[in-house]
Amino acid sequence: MVRDGSRGERDLVKLLWEKDFAAMRAPASGGATKKPLPDIIAGNGEIYLAIEVKMTSGERIYIDSGKIKGLLEFSEMFGAEPYIGVKFRYRDWIFLSPSDLEMTPSENYRLDLDIALERGRDIHEITGRERQTRLR
Repeated sequence: MVRDGSRGERDLVKLLWEKDFAAMRAPASGGATKKPLPDIIAGNGEIYLAIEVKMTSGERIYIDSGKIKGLLEFSEMFGAEPYIGVKFRYRDWIFLSPSDLEMTPSENYRLDLDIALERGRDIHEITGRERQTRLR
């Protein structure tokens, strides 16, 4: 699973470079440090992105509230837009703001595919290229 996540992060970094954004996987993201680091940091001099990456072969993803808190903290300090970048199997990347997520009774977050398609943005929208039509 970690290998798939790392591959997904590398694929997204490559995609961001293709959109003229300098992008990198954050060192020590995923818990090797106590500092709040997103999985990917990207920017083009005008737009700055902090992205927590999630991948699944299913239709639902759960995200620990600490990851979202760290993403928001880092984004505020860095001046970046916080996003959760989600890759559902056989679909393009979908990007959501933390406010798009639903909280579970255990105070973590859940994201279902139908909500992601309804509320999500595509790569063009978060990089400022164009407004999308809905992902469905």
